[in-house]
Amino acid sequence: MKNYGPIKQLLVFLCSIFFANELLAQGALTFPPSGDNEKASVSQWIGLVKVNVTYNSPDVTGPQGEDRTGKIYGTNVVPYGFAEDAFAGKAIPWRAGANENTVFYVSHDVKIEGQDLPAGKYGLHMAPGEDEWTIIFSKNYTSWGSYSYDEKEDALRVTIKPEKSEFNEYLTFEFTERKPDHATVALKWENLMVPIKVEVPNINDLYIAKMRDDLRNSAGFTWQNFRNAAEFCANNEINMEEALTWADLAINRPYIGQENFQTLSTKAKVLGKLGKTTDADKLMAKAVEHPTATILDLHNYGRGLLGEGKNEKALEIFLLNKKKHPEDQFTPNVGLARCYTAMGEKKKAIKHWEVALQNIPENQKPNLAYYEGELRKLKEGDSEAGK
Repeated sequence: MKNYGPIKQLLVFLCSIFFANELLAQGALTFPPSGDNEKASVSQWIGLVKVNVTYNSPDVTGPQGEDRTGKIYGTNVVPYGFAEDAFAGKAIPWRAGANENTVFYVSHDVKIEGQDLPAGKYGLHMAPGEDEWTIIFSKNYTSWGSYSYDEKEDALRVTIKPEKSEFNEYLTFEFTERKPDHATVALKWENLMVPIKVEVPNINDLYIAKMRDDLRNSAGFTWQNFRNAAEFCANNEINMEEALTWADLAINRPYIGQENFQTLSTKAKVLGKLGKTTDADKLMAKAVEHPTATILDLHNYGRGLLGEGKNEKALEIFLLNKKKHPEDQFTPNVGLARCYTAMGEKKKAIKHWEVALQNIPENQKPNLAYYEGELRKLKEGDSEAGK
């Protein structure tokens, strides 16, 4: 046997420990989750913002098969407030689930119940109460349960009133409300629900920022994308100066720009939103006379004018549509029927509905009953018809 010096012997010893630990780590076994509290995850997007809750899910039936209905809250299962814990050696909140931290994740900055929460991952803890709960978002999300909870790591606390819910055997997080700029994620267990509102302030600014980046990439090689970005801004009345730049690029950018009804009408809309009414009207007049203006383009433009209460201007467009497309006896007459109805000229409206229905195309026949209903309302003297 070789006789190594003291330093070499120490190195050999340390290496043997390292490799032994590596083998143990590689040979670790995977067992079912503690208490059979299965891991679950739920996600919801609010526009571009992803919200996720990952948790371990206990059930109402206890580990010995006992029915714990009515014995979950305010007991040792889910104590009220911060409960003294022997292992933690202090009072701690509930882990909002079982086993490891319940983890709440948001991809962007949001508001929780009206209060700011930066993007990131958080350990979700709760201090339940009979009338209200304190919801805690901790910067520490990698721990087991709440045993090492430290209030110094709190990112946010909010107070929420619990609500009654349908019975849930398994603790569940569910998105109970989903809107374009906010959603509600609720903890549901037994007969109780704790709803948490997640709001994305100024959500359209996120879309604008994403469009701006997209247009610097391959999306910026088509006029349609510049036009659509400008249209989005105009419809939401935001970012109007840049929208005008995008509208111009849709028309004039070398190699890709096109002058057509869509690009001209979008620029006209942007100009109108910027208060440049004369320029907007002039450009829109050019758009409606442009060879690319289709029968549906003019019809939809007229419908939009009706929605704004600009009946006289709408009538001009519907009459122009009929003049430019004499071959179609359906769409222009529907437009005129709607316009005359809005103007209170029922006889003219009835006349155009009758012509339209006599010439209804196959693709509109599924809507025949609706159109006939509009005509019937007029004939029966319903002043609300067509509105």
